Amino acid sequence: MSGQNSKTGGSPESRFHVDVINEGSSSGKGETRAPEESKGRFRVGFVDPGALDSAADIGLPPDVSHEPDSTRCDSVSLHSTGTGTTQVSDTHSTYYMRTFGHNTIDAVPNIDFYRQTEAPLGEKMSRPSLAELHDELDKDPFDDGMANGEESSAAEEAAARAAKEAKGGMIKFGWVKGVLVRCMLNIWGVMLFIRMSWIVGQAGIGLTIAIILTASLVTTITGLSTSAIATNGFVRGGGAYYLISRSLGPEFGGSIGLIFAFANAVAVAMYVVGFAETVVEMLNDVDALMTDELNDIRIVGTLTVILLLGISVAGMEWEAKAQMVLLVILLGAIVNYFIGSFMTTEDKKSKGFFGYQTAIFVENLGPDFREDETFFSVFAIFFPAATGILAGANISGDLTDPQSAIPKGTLLAILITGITYVGVAISAGSCIIRDATGDLNDTLSDTVNCTDAACTLGYDFSICKEGGCQYGLMNDFQVMSLVSAFGPLITAGIFSATLSSALASLVSAPKVFQALCKDNIYPGLGVFAKGYGKNNEPLRGYVLTFCIGLAFILIAELNIIAPIISNFFLASYALINFSVFHASLANSPGWRPSFKYYNMWVSLAGAILCCVVMFVINWWAALVTLLIVLALYIYVSYKKPDVNWGSSTQALIYNQALTQCLNLTGVEDHVKNFRPQCLVLTGYPNSRPALLQLVHSFTKNVGLMVCGHVRIVRRRPNVREASQEHARCQRWLNKKRIKAFYAPVFSDSLRHGVQFLLQSVGLGRLKPNTLVLGFKSNWMDGDMNDVETYINTLHDAFDLQFGMVILRLRDGLDVSHIQDQDELLWSQEKPPVSSKDPVVSVNLAKDSDSDSCPSKTTSAQSSPLIIRDGKPALSLSEQRLLESSQQFKKKQGKGTVDVWWLFDDGGLTLLVPYLLTNRSKWADCRIRVFIGGKINRIDHDRRMMATLLSRFRIDFSDINVLGDINTKPKKHNKLMFKVLMEPYRLKEDDMDQDEAERLKAQQPWRITDNELELYKAKTNRQIRLNELLKEHSGEAKLIVMTMPLARKGAVSSALYMCWLETLSKDLPPLLLVRGNHQSVLTFYS
Repeated sequence: MSGQNSKTGGSPESRFHVDVINEGSSSGKGETRAPEESKGRFRVGFVDPGALDSAADIGLPPDVSHEPDSTRCDSVSLHSTGTGTTQVSDTHSTYYMRTFGHNTIDAVPNIDFYRQTEAPLGEKMSRPSLAELHDELDKDPFDDGMANGEESSAAEEAAARAAKEAKGGMIKFGWVKGVLVRCMLNIWGVMLFIRMSWIVGQAGIGLTIAIILTASLVTTITGLSTSAIATNGFVRGGGAYYLISRSLGPEFGGSIGLIFAFANAVAVAMYVVGFAETVVEMLNDVDALMTDELNDIRIVGTLTVILLLGISVAGMEWEAKAQMVLLVILLGAIVNYFIGSFMTTEDKKSKGFFGYQTAIFVENLGPDFREDETFFSVFAIFFPAATGILAGANISGDLTDPQSAIPKGTLLAILITGITYVGVAISAGSCIIRDATGDLNDTLSDTVNCTDAACTLGYDFSICKEGGCQYGLMNDFQVMSLVSAFGPLITAGIFSATLSSALASLVSAPKVFQALCKDNIYPGLGVFAKGYGKNNEPLRGYVLTFCIGLAFILIAELNIIAPIISNFFLASYALINFSVFHASLANSPGWRPSFKYYNMWVSLAGAILCCVVMFVINWWAALVTLLIVLALYIYVSYKKPDVNWGSSTQALIYNQALTQCLNLTGVEDHVKNFRPQCLVLTGYPNSRPALLQLVHSFTKNVGLMVCGHVRIVRRRPNVREASQEHARCQRWLNKKRIKAFYAPVFSDSLRHGVQFLLQSVGLGRLKPNTLVLGFKSNWMDGDMNDVETYINTLHDAFDLQFGMVILRLRDGLDVSHIQDQDELLWSQEKPPVSSKDPVVSVNLAKDSDSDSCPSKTTSAQSSPLIIRDGKPALSLSEQRLLESSQQFKKKQGKGTVDVWWLFDDGGLTLLVPYLLTNRSKWADCRIRVFIGGKINRIDHDRRMMATLLSRFRIDFSDINVLGDINTKPKKHNKLMFKVLMEPYRLKEDDMDQDEAERLKAQQPWRITDNELELYKAKTNRQIRLNELLKEHSGEAKLIVMTMPLARKGAVSSALYMCWLETLSKDLPPLLLVRGNHQSVLTFYS
């Protein structure tokens, strides 16, 4: 290795390191090597070989000899013998057999290589990089940074340290305690005890079961979808927000996460108010109200939510213990009801409870909707009872194994609660009649014609048809207490159901909100991301949830907000289902859920069903929910948070783009669909802003634009650094809202690099058809071989049937040599590269407006994308250059775009200015067309061109026919051209023929006398055209002119360059355009 490699490779997390063996260091056997023999040696030492199940070894190239050593230390030294072979001193012979007998530093597959930096279940390790395994031994194997190309940020490292410190004391739950119990407690709400009987009375047993099964269908499909997402990779905290955001991206996840957290916070108030209402009813029964019913609800609710907050803040362990106690009470209440359903008394019969009777079952089998109730209105009342299936997923960060716990716990909870609801519905419908008076004297008399089920059981409740009865399924919300064996236990069940649901919501909301804030989707909410204690408890989120819940408790009227909350939950369910459909549709290789019992079309049906249920429950609440989701979605889309989660949206975009590209390949090009697809030789995107902005003006939303950059290299490029620079350039284009791709290539010359770009850039039909570059304004000051390369590049483009566009500005195009010329500040994104590591050799010579070959080598610190600390004052020429470079960025005032369409190139010369003037920046400019003609046919030529333009449907303000193009140019202009080309003449008449041929072979760009005489007329035409351009278009905003062609092999590079220089000098911005002579315009429909 060279003397540069004085550092020790490998990170602390790697299992091996590289040490340089200094001259004169001792070998494994103790002898001292000669300085020249030790040169280029390094030692690979294995760090903690026990960290892997199968450790790796050092690789042996084919020409390496192996010298076993008796010394036992964890290192192997490699050194060059100077004869082309490498010797290995094995100082740990027992180590070799651990990687199935092969001597290699290749690592066997290990889970720790695939962890993220902040992985909570283990530490991330780095596998050997490709460079470490593939590069020559005299190369520094750690030039490219981290082994696998990933670099951990300070925040990630801090998170990893915090996770490691807290790992030992974190409380984790299994699938029963963490998911099953929570979901059952949340689904078994107060509805089970005080509304289920009323629903059976209204809808009957049959339709009630249909309602329960429909709601269970929605939750089951959602449960299956949740299981699929939860088993498609490691799940962190955040519940529904985490599942949706990582599947569909931050736009959907951010919008749902916010309203889902808010819905859980308000749900705390709903459940607490339900509890408080029951307590106040009990107080009212014993005449013990403190003030009035409304204020008593507020007092009891406030005290209750404070108690629940205390349990939650005490930690997840205490909250879980409270949940278990509540579950026991709730199960006791349910069992108590079913036991009581077999115990009848005369007192209970008068109130409508007769035990299980066939007559009652038959009578209650069908519906009896009253008070304008319908199937859908009753369904809307029941459905909130089926929500709560995400209670376990919401604390996914506190589960031991979320991938296993969430599917098992959620689906089993849906099954158990669904069976319970159906059982209660059948039981209540089989033993309780719809109406009863509660009067023991309402027995059946012989004179009454009675056909109801009660009549067959000896009671006459026909008076209830007139209204006023207080008992039975339709009238008594507490009928389950009547049926139960021990009434107070049902009350305790109501308390348990409400408090457990409130507690689950009070825990879920802060957890979801904390996950949302950690992702920094909404600026300003980061303060709630901080966690405390060994379980990273979101105490600030608890306080916020408490405040929101308390605010709604004090309102004590939730009839309006309740449907919105139900719709918030349903919107979350719909998006979870849609996530599975979307991920399956995208067909991404990364979508590999271990839970296989799902179907993309079933998930889509579930998503649609959730949306239908939203409108069934409350149509205006559904609209409000959708508008809120849409508003948040638009906001997050506009802010574009800097996150990349590999969402299915990205996968689907790729899939669609790939499909459409393939579809395009089967369609032949048609002139009506021609679009200028430009390969623009910009160098770095911010090096030639005028060229970039002008081309973007006529390609935006019309055609393809690729910013080509030829990187002239003198050594092997640093691939990792080049990749990072490519990403930064593309981000800069995106930030500037320039719809273009950045395509750099490494090459030994400009011409070869451009050839690579011309042949390889693009995909299918999305390939450039036009080469755009800047005029080489400094060609007279540099090496003429660069001119030869520049002109040959034009010939290469024409050989490949490309159109050509060359832009010339008076002050030049390249601003890369001016420091601080752009607000990129790339040096803040990327630290300066050490001086020992020149990345590439690029041409940054001042006043160079082309991507010509470099005249000197510059280091990365001179890159135009890296701003130096010093800010020297700009010269006048630099100020003019900067102002000129921004002229196409601003709106062009009133003026003209002069089109000199001298030769028919297929219409590209006319199409480019038409596309330009369609843009708002150029809308005030009028097109003037200049054509060549004969003096005696000027009117005829003008009419012919007007007819052609009108058929092309191109607006123009004027047509000028130039009849004096072939007039001889002025003498002083001819003299100036002679002075211009004089240094580049071969002057073969003044030397021997052999010497002339030898000089021409060495300098093919030189102009021969024969060539000058042969193209004298064409030379005069360029001089004359420059005179006419100054005369007619000196004040134009832009000149678009047909570019003169030079026959390859016949016209020397110097003469062609002199033509272009003479034609375009001292003019407004000039575009020289030459199509590939295939029609790009048509007047046929």
